[in-house]
Order: sequence, then C-alpha cells, then structure tokens
Amino acid sequence: MDNNEIREKLVLALDVEDINEAKQLVNDLSPYIGTFKVGLQLFCGYGLEIVNYIKEKNSNFFLDVKFHDIPNTVEKASYNVIKNGANFFNVHATGGIEMMKAAKKGAMDAALKYDRKKPLILAVTVLTSISQEVLENELSNKKTVEEFVIQLAKNAKEAGLDGVVASARELKAIKKALGDDFVVLTPGIRPKWSLKDDQQRIATPTSALNDGADYIVLGRAVTSASDRIEAIEKIYQEIKEGI
Repeated sequence: MDNNEIREKLVLALDVEDINEAKQLVNDLSPYIGTFKVGLQLFCGYGLEIVNYIKEKNSNFFLDVKFHDIPNTVEKASYNVIKNGANFFNVHATGGIEMMKAAKKGAMDAALKYDRKKPLILAVTVLTSISQEVLENELSNKKTVEEFVIQLAKNAKEAGLDGVVASARELKAIKKALGDDFVVLTPGIRPKWSLKDDQQRIATPTSALNDGADYIVLGRAVTSASDRIEAIEKIYQEIKEGI
C-alpha cells in the first residue's frame, strides 16, 4: 500500500476545542489525511468556519453529527449538509429505515440541485464506547454486539445507504453479510504505541485495514501528540509494515 492509498483511507477526528488548533491540524496534516471529520464538539462551536477552511485545502469533509430525529427533520438537515459541501455524513441506524431513506433523499436532492458529487452516507451502528455489558444492562438489548450491528447494517443497506460506522471487531462479519462494496468506516483505531482512552472495542490501523475497513478514524493518538507529524508518519510506517 503506497502513501496515496494510505492517505485516502485515513480520517482524522478534529475533536479539539479551539478553531485555530483545528485549522492548524488541517494545515499541517492535509498531506497525510484524506478526510477531516468534524463532530459535534467543533461544529457546535464554529459551524461553517471550519467547514470552509477544510474545503479551501481541497480535503474531504465528513460531518459527524449522527442525525437521529423524525424523517422529515432528518431529510431537511441532510439536504443542508450537502448544500454546505460535506462529502460524508452520518445518521444513527437506530432511527429506523424510514429515517435513513429520508436522509438519502434529502442528500441526493441537494447533490442534484447544487451539482455536488454523490455523497457518502453512513449509518452509525453501535458506538465503540458501548460494551456488551452496557448493551445488555443499560440498553436492555439481549443480542450480542455483533448480532445487533449486523441487524442495523442490513437496515442501512435496505434504506439505500452506502455503508456503516462500526468497530473493527464487526468488520469481517459486516463484509461477509453485506458484501465488499458495502462501506465500513471504523473508529476506535489506536496505533500499537497509543493509549486505549475511553473506547471499548478498538483495533490497530493494520488489523482494521487487513480485515477490510474502507476508512479508519484516527484521533487523540495524532491530535494529542507532542509532534503530530511524527505521530502520523509512525502510523504510515506501521501500516506499511503490516499490510
């Protein structure tokens, strides 16, 4: 796997408080990162300012706000996401098939009107912070995490979405059940040398990519590093040695 192939698979979570820090991350790491993910923390503080900065750098923009509302509201919100230039966005699969269909309709209507490239729409299955114990005891769901993820992934495909957000532990099962063309974006990625933090279902970049991840999300291992360029270059080397 060469540098360009690695870059296209890497998504960096801009989970920082300060807009200037976010801009610095984009500026420094755009040669290494194909897509920058803007989540609730940053988007609620700075909205389109960071979005427009990412677009100026010709990088992909993934709006990670996980829509979960009635279909009509999600349709209109999805329309506005694409209108404002997102390449990726996501919704919660637990919102149901009709809600996911509405998200696709809104997004495709905007793509057509504003001559945008077809967006990638993903459904969030089970958050990587959710363990089997939490699923059973707090959410009263007696399925295994993997069984529940597969059920939600099948719903997302039925709704016409492109893929799902799911942990590396479910990667092989998703690809087996839904096919190699069904996109899986995998959070909870930690290099061998990184701390686990608050994620429960994690994997290394190499193991996730070897198991079929189409995109992997990097976060604090890079953004909290004292030398971010050194950190991302170590990740590149780890991937090259393991793929």
